Amino acid sequence: MQARLLLENGTLFTGLAFGAEGESTGEVVFNTGITGYQEVLSDPSYCGQIITMTSPLIGNYGITRDDFESVAPFIHGFVVRRHEPTPSNWRAEYSIDDLLKEHGIVGISEIDTRMLTRMIRSHGTMRGLLTTSSASVAELQERLTGSEILRDQVARTSTKYTYSSPGSKERIVLVDFGAKSGILRELTARGCDVVVVPQDTTAEQISRLHPDGILLSNGPGDPKDVPQAVKTVSELLGKYPMFGICLGHQLFALACGADTEKLKFGHRGGNHPVKELSSNRCYITSQNHGYTVNQESIRNTDLEVTHINNNDKSIEGLRHSSYPAFSVQYHPEAAPGPQDSSYLFDEFLQMIADHKIKCPAKPRQAELAAAVKGALQNA
Repeated sequence: MQARLLLENGTLFTGLAFGAEGESTGEVVFNTGITGYQEVLSDPSYCGQIITMTSPLIGNYGITRDDFESVAPFIHGFVVRRHEPTPSNWRAEYSIDDLLKEHGIVGISEIDTRMLTRMIRSHGTMRGLLTTSSASVAELQERLTGSEILRDQVARTSTKYTYSSPGSKERIVLVDFGAKSGILRELTARGCDVVVVPQDTTAEQISRLHPDGILLSNGPGDPKDVPQAVKTVSELLGKYPMFGICLGHQLFALACGADTEKLKFGHRGGNHPVKELSSNRCYITSQNHGYTVNQESIRNTDLEVTHINNNDKSIEGLRHSSYPAFSVQYHPEAAPGPQDSSYLFDEFLQMIADHKIKCPAKPRQAELAAAVKGALQNA
């Protein structure tokens, strides 16, 4: 079956369809990862986007239950140079074609993804329409022009209910703005008592859970589309140790008075070099974002830049000069991908331990348990 991808600049790509039949629109982006297509497909931060993989062969090792980063994909389309329909791997349980069909996602292969990537790098991120229909190009252009621009990606991907992953150590409230499963895995592996709350949970509701620390998760879209989250972060700042990842990093910056802006074509892939300013060391990181914290807006805030991107010098890490709070733009929980940055979870827990020494007064354990039980019952 034929599939077509129409960009808003009028460029039309024609290739072979795989996955589901149908039609969808979204922001066309590219990911430079060589492996990890299943984790890319299931990353909630890609909600509403049509993903182009720059690696030329996708699907060769199949899909397995254990490698998902969310229960279901939120992407609006998948673009590859070559789709391998018959995976060869002892872990494979089914194919990428099966996965896309199951979730109603259209895929297109046998197009020049190098040309498409160079076009995005040159012109910037564009909206596109991916279809298996036989409609005329004029009809497709009309549909693309009139298509909806998503502004509610965070609400779509966040959990709707509070839930817990019990542990014996620090209580971490994970605010889910579209969180990857890897974040929860990293926290539970360290014995943390994790309570995951929806993206619209208020500061007061979070305080009732008596957290030792708060983690602001990754998520899709423009951070300015969730102003209630900025308000919540600003109200919690200074009261509890805080760690922000990706969208959480941007929300942390906005809550501190900085500003964010859209990148020309974003950072997406598992091979992005980031320099830690304190040590002058370079880390290879996994990234997925289309927005960044504006450099100039940091000047009149209490934020300090801790990491920068070696490619375009954009901000990759921030720390508050007075409060126990820091953030990074990249993904320290990445899997598969570089594990260089997983130490940041240990730094977060050390920050919590240091804060406990300075502020030792804590509620009794019975009060903590009652607070979590009440939140779960209300959910």
